Amino acid sequence: MRINNLLKGAFVLLLTCPTDHDKIYSTDFILQGDGCNMEDIRKIVAANIAALRKNAGYTQLTLAEKLQYSDKAVSKWESGASMPDAGVLLAIASLFGVTVDYLLQEDHTEADVPSAVSSGKKHKHRIIALLSVALVWLIATAVFVFLTFSPMQGPLWLSFVWAVPVSFVVAIVFNSVWGIPRRNYLYISLLMWTLLGAVYLTCLPQNLWLLFVIGVPGQIIILLWAVMQKKPKNP
Repeated sequence: MRINNLLKGAFVLLLTCPTDHDKIYSTDFILQGDGCNMEDIRKIVAANIAALRKNAGYTQLTLAEKLQYSDKAVSKWESGASMPDAGVLLAIASLFGVTVDYLLQEDHTEADVPSAVSSGKKHKHRIIALLSVALVWLIATAVFVFLTFSPMQGPLWLSFVWAVPVSFVVAIVFNSVWGIPRRNYLYISLLMWTLLGAVYLTCLPQNLWLLFVIGVPGQIIILLWAVMQKKPKNP
């Protein structure tokens, strides 16, 4: 209990004085005086981060992308070579549904590890996203049936054509909330091309070249946007 209280105290000092290196070192001194040092803390945090990541089914790269750090940084944290700062510890705790105390404590039992919770949430998110996409296609089917029995003229299959870009809109929304942000570049590219294809099939069947006049510059812009995004941070 004594070491846990000291670890919590160390985190509080790091959180309230993140730029005051003297106070951070004084925390190290206090811990050493009680038989604990920063190396012990790094090892405990490293083991907990690695266990939580594996239980959630994440690779180091996936975790890095979610935290907007590099996979090299995550590797250093899990090896104990470096210590995440207070803000990152809070982000990690929030991501895995645990407290910061959990990250700073050792000897967790299997009941303490929220693997089932994390996996359950991940599975639930996938189901919600898939059901949302299925709803898009259900609506497209309903529109197709309605038009079949209506006096309106025109290719009825266009309802399914337009369901494709709408499905990518849904994918972008759910991926932004629960997924890996970098995947959105792929989804946005697919959205652009399927949207252009739907417009072409609906309005411009004689002007295929317009598809590439608009699509190619748009794809270049998306690629440049992806490249120019802020690079992952190293500790």
